[in-house]
Amino acid sequence: NKVGRVTPTGGFTEFSIPTPGSQPHAITTGPDGNLWFTETGANKIGRVTPTGGFTEFSIPTSGSQPHTITTGADGNLWFTEAGASRIAKLTPTGSFTEFFIPTTSDEAPVRWPSPQGIIAGPDGNLWFTERICNKIWTVTPAGSFTGFSVPTANSQPLAITAGPDGRLWFTEVESLQIGAVTLAGSFTEFPIPTHRQPMTITAGPDGNLWFTEFFRAAEKIGTVTPTGSLTEVSIPTSNGVAHGIATGPDGNVWFTEAGAGRIGRVNLSYPTSRSRAVE
Repeated sequence: NKVGRVTPTGGFTEFSIPTPGSQPHAITTGPDGNLWFTETGANKIGRVTPTGGFTEFSIPTSGSQPHTITTGADGNLWFTEAGASRIAKLTPTGSFTEFFIPTTSDEAPVRWPSPQGIIAGPDGNLWFTERICNKIWTVTPAGSFTGFSVPTANSQPLAITAGPDGRLWFTEVESLQIGAVTLAGSFTEFPIPTHRQPMTITAGPDGNLWFTEFFRAAEKIGTVTPTGSLTEVSIPTSNGVAHGIATGPDGNVWFTEAGAGRIGRVNLSYPTSRSRAVE
């Protein structure tokens, strides 16, 4: 029940969250220079300063299960409510607005929306994945929704990021693919060669997309170019359970190992022949 900080040289600092059992899940840098995170177990959004000062904001809808959070182009925090089928906006001063995700009559209630990943798109809107209904959605800052169905049935899109090519890139945990969608809703999907389950994804400092893969005791870190060329590298630690991934301020790619209790780094500063070195 803590928020941790790690320097590029491996120095760790941990800050205890005031609410017990809050189950912090996702975290992002806010427009105010603080860190904002979702508290799935406490139904709250938390804010922590770089020195460890906490403020928590209770979400109006009970049982919302806040999942992923990001900063929008409008200067607010946006997050997905996986348990309430909503997308929510939170101002830096703590004011909430919630938007219910629209569904067609044949999708609800059997296929209840379950929003997962969310990211600010290059068009100024928010883009998010909807795992159960197999869609990628976009929502304007005013709350207007547009949904696009992923071509592969039951692909279960999970994480999403804005790519360097103007498309939104996402992981398909069930179909074992990496997907990309244009702002107009045109899809391209790329199968993962080793048939591993992609989890989270981020835009790397090298102009490619980086993602974590899970497959029993042999997880990998994958990268895909905007043209769809995929490569993979094994994580040194067995049963590491790679999950979160992000580009660090040091120009390398960092990832979490939930099974090993570690933070990993893909060092891109090595010579080209060793550019996929995982530490």
